[in-house]
Amino acid sequence: MQSHTLFDLSPLTTQSPAPMTAAPAAPKARRKRERTVHASVPLVPRTTVPDELIRDADWIVVSSSGGKDSQAMLSYVVQRARALGMLDKVVVVHADLGRAEWDGTRELAELQARLCGVRRFEVVRAPGADLLDRVEIRYGKLKAKAEKEAREAGEDPAQVMVPPAWPSSSARWCTSDVKRGPIRTLYTRLTGELAHLGRPVRILACIGQRAAESDQRAKLAPVEIDRGASNGKRHITTWRPIHAWSDRKVWRAIARSRLPYHPAYDWGNRRLSCVLCVLGCNNDLVNGARRVPELAAAYARTEVTVGADFKKGLSMAEIIRRARVLDELEGPAARPPAGTAMAGHVGRAQTNKYRSRQAVLYGLTA
Repeated sequence: MQSHTLFDLSPLTTQSPAPMTAAPAAPKARRKRERTVHASVPLVPRTTVPDELIRDADWIVVSSSGGKDSQAMLSYVVQRARALGMLDKVVVVHADLGRAEWDGTRELAELQARLCGVRRFEVVRAPGADLLDRVEIRYGKLKAKAEKEAREAGEDPAQVMVPPAWPSSSARWCTSDVKRGPIRTLYTRLTGELAHLGRPVRILACIGQRAAESDQRAKLAPVEIDRGASNGKRHITTWRPIHAWSDRKVWRAIARSRLPYHPAYDWGNRRLSCVLCVLGCNNDLVNGARRVPELAAAYARTEVTVGADFKKGLSMAEIIRRARVLDELEGPAARPPAGTAMAGHVGRAQTNKYRSRQAVLYGLTA
């Protein structure tokens, strides 16, 4: 019997040649788009001297969370701008975090700006979903990506491990999504208002970050160019006026300013941001769960949906449990006397003087 090779195409061939199959092509790596920065944007600030920064700016945008650092910074910046006759350049902006932030925060930030003499107060908010909804949306995207990669690798997509969807110290997407992004829309509007200058508008962005808050913030420069927010139409200089300040210096500035501060500090909070901030200390989280239990319950439901703890090593369910234990031991907490937080830093005498001035000047007694 005559044998035929696979490539024998003579009429005597009775079987079809087996098709040649190419090896599956490796998925193309997505090329990361490189962001170009306009050539006019400087690499370093022209100056780091506070009064020169204020003079050079067309707009001075003070970001205010309503917290103690924001209001201490606001007082300082306004004092310098007023002394230079440039208070009209100052704009205070508050990034509204919706249900994630303490009640009354936006109103307090506006009151602080008004009492300082700042005429322009802006509120910005990320469009669409709020923080908790964004966590669930993010989880859906991460899960879909992990399952797709598993199928491409010939693995069971039902067994994939989905990366955590919650924000964290290494993935602070919440800051960019609900704070930085919306504030940049304000930069765009302010830039448009001065388009007649015929040159890049100079915006001095004031942020109340302090070195004492964390090792990461200690590494930040007091003054730097924000090249990510700058372009050919605007140049953004970031200024951290109170970067070197201690807690005590912050509270002393608040006492001198006579501006009211948020009562969450009297309740025992160290920081004021989201009621339940993933970067907050455990005490602040338990305090938030006691004060706003319905919000803590919503976070716990989201934990179940995304299959991951709110904070690595500490679930919202555990935070709620600790809050309930304290309520059972102490009973529902009564509001501490106004000025409790300040007195712990500057003393009761100076605190009483601060509260008396508030009562006389603004009629504020709480």
